[in-house]
Amino acid sequence: MADSSFDIVSKIDQQEVDNALNQTLKEIGHRFDFKGTGANIARAGAQKDIEIRANSEERANAVLDVFKEKLIKRGLSLKILDPGEPRLSGKEYRLGVALKEGIDQDNAKKVSKIIRDEGPKGVKAQIQGDELRVSSKKKDDLQEIISLLKGKDLDIALQFTNYR
Repeated sequence: MADSSFDIVSKIDQQEVDNALNQTLKEIGHRFDFKGTGANIARAGAQKDIEIRANSEERANAVLDVFKEKLIKRGLSLKILDPGEPRLSGKEYRLGVALKEGIDQDNAKKVSKIIRDEGPKGVKAQIQGDELRVSSKKKDDLQEIISLLKGKDLDIALQFTNYR
């Protein structure tokens, strides 16, 4: 009997991020408390990051809060965001928000250690680039690993794919 397996990945649905971004733009254009503040949110750099601009630090953080609200409504985890501090640039404040995608080596080692220490015996976890492959002879063990990892408070958003 062949081993059953699944992959643990951390991917971002960029279309959903764009939808949340557009909804945020629409809301800050209509809300009275954003009138005349120069509040704006847009993709920045290599289209991976997001930049928020406003005339005060509080307004920049308020735009970030609206964006977070829209991400949650679209089913995305807030763990994908890595917001910086608002910094003054000329007459406006800029707030850079990086999007975290992929599992780095440190987090991959953490997850595989959790699987080894707390998971059922006979379950193997292999690090493959920016994802993990978990395999076992029993499918029930794999289900147990998924529920174990969902119960942990890790600082990355995890998805479970290629279950077979």
